[in-house]
Amino acid sequence: MVEYDFAKTPIVDIVNQIILYAAQHNASDIHLDPRDDSLMVRMRIDGDLQNHAIVPKAYERNLITRVKLVSNMNITETRLPQDGAIKGRIGGRDLDIRVSVLPTNEGEKTVLRILDFQKGLSGLEGLNFTPSNLEKVKKMMAVPNGIILVTGATGSGKSTTTYSMLQALNKEETNVITVEDPIEMNIEGINQVQVNSEIGMTFAAALRSILRQDPNIILIGEMRDEETAQIAVRASITGHLVLSTIHTNNSLATIERLIDMNVERYMIAASVVGIISQKLTRTLCPHCKRLRPATKYERILFKKVLKKKVKQLYEPVGCEHCHKGFVGRMALHEVLYIGEKLRDAISDENLDKEQLREMVYSGDTTTLLQDALLKVLEGYTTFQEVYRVIDIDTDLDNSIRKEMGLNVSGVNDEDYDDFDLEDDLIDASIEDENDLPSLITDIFEIEDEVDEDEDEENIDDGLDIFENNFNFNEFQAQNTEIHDGDEVVLDENHSINNMAGGAIPDASDKVDNTLYLDNVKFNYKVVEPEQNLDIIDVLADDVEIIDMNVPDDIILLKE
Repeated sequence: MVEYDFAKTPIVDIVNQIILYAAQHNASDIHLDPRDDSLMVRMRIDGDLQNHAIVPKAYERNLITRVKLVSNMNITETRLPQDGAIKGRIGGRDLDIRVSVLPTNEGEKTVLRILDFQKGLSGLEGLNFTPSNLEKVKKMMAVPNGIILVTGATGSGKSTTTYSMLQALNKEETNVITVEDPIEMNIEGINQVQVNSEIGMTFAAALRSILRQDPNIILIGEMRDEETAQIAVRASITGHLVLSTIHTNNSLATIERLIDMNVERYMIAASVVGIISQKLTRTLCPHCKRLRPATKYERILFKKVLKKKVKQLYEPVGCEHCHKGFVGRMALHEVLYIGEKLRDAISDENLDKEQLREMVYSGDTTTLLQDALLKVLEGYTTFQEVYRVIDIDTDLDNSIRKEMGLNVSGVNDEDYDDFDLEDDLIDASIEDENDLPSLITDIFEIEDEVDEDEDEENIDDGLDIFENNFNFNEFQAQNTEIHDGDEVVLDENHSINNMAGGAIPDASDKVDNTLYLDNVKFNYKVVEPEQNLDIIDVLADDVEIIDMNVPDDIILLKE
């Protein structure tokens, strides 16, 4: 962590240094978390929060006050949440920061969100679309009227994508008007409207007025309610191209969300041109990534989803150029272009969800999982990262486990044979890192025969990725000896969960009322709980078992 000299350095300079450090290290957020005796400064870099510095409690109020002051907040108000913004040059860099203050029991928690639209300014080509997806996005933008929806969770890069599209559409012959909350980036030549609900300037109210301003293209920052969605749909039908964002996970969920917002199905079919769903994943460091053998689970998954046999995949290592093997983030996309057949399906009131799903994904649509696996093959990211951000379908997961010889129930072997890979995949059976192409453009044969002489027994099954992250066995103490007075924690089933001062034995080491810890024999007894204690002392005197009711405290007795 970084140490600041609060006694000698003005608080103004320390705040500037914290913000500048975050900007230089591509942090997306700065968290100022109040604690009992200090203020913890944390930064979200590549999607993960990292501790940065500890601010003594005596300087906490001064630091928060400085942040509120430059954010144009009321520095005397500490009881209510506040929002603000910082715009200016710090250390020679132009920064645009959104600030939020939230009162907590320990003080005011403050979060500074650093907006970076450099990728948005670089155009669609810099957003990691595969060639086929990029072609579909450009096809959507060429349509004279309709709605293009960009979907994803908060912080998934939706604004960057919409601004990139807006930049491409911003031409001399077009009148572009946006309604946003807040306006995240000023774009020359575009009329941008700030929402202010306190005075009645809502998305819906602004849209009604915008339609009288002779617009060609309208950007709605977010479809938040039923009224906004219905006005946007009507605006697209009357001859306007509308861009907007909505919080859903994929294309199918977006259609269902619009139906849930009481937009008529025939209106959705007539207005929606396409849906771009996206998520962010960490990018492997090009300086230190290395190849490893693919696990059984990964081999079967790639075979089922991409019809490709893989032998090696990349993994993170870590070096001076990155953080734990990763540097930066990239987007995973699912791009749905709505053609005539799908329009007919959406407008059909009698079509159920499963039939609609089949229509959505039976064409040339590349799902989020497929796009993610393509980028794993390319060496951009890892399968572990894909599993962290994308839900693998239960039926697909069960079918893979069944093929691995594991007992699973309710397996529905889904057919993945319709996915066309010719334009998007590369040959992942690589032996040398230098053989990997820089873009996903190479064509390979879809059907590869599995090597009959391959030794499957020596391949890791890869199922450890599904295990609980909170594995107590990872927290073994360095001292593996058991001594009188060592503390032991046991659960209500009399199994050892954790132990200070000793290694953690497996639960199978318990026989009747005897525990063997590192070959040291202990008897144990169950006693009535006193003062809600759950830390058990290892005693030297033998005591017989009194009560076996649980949950209780347990005393270990060295024999």
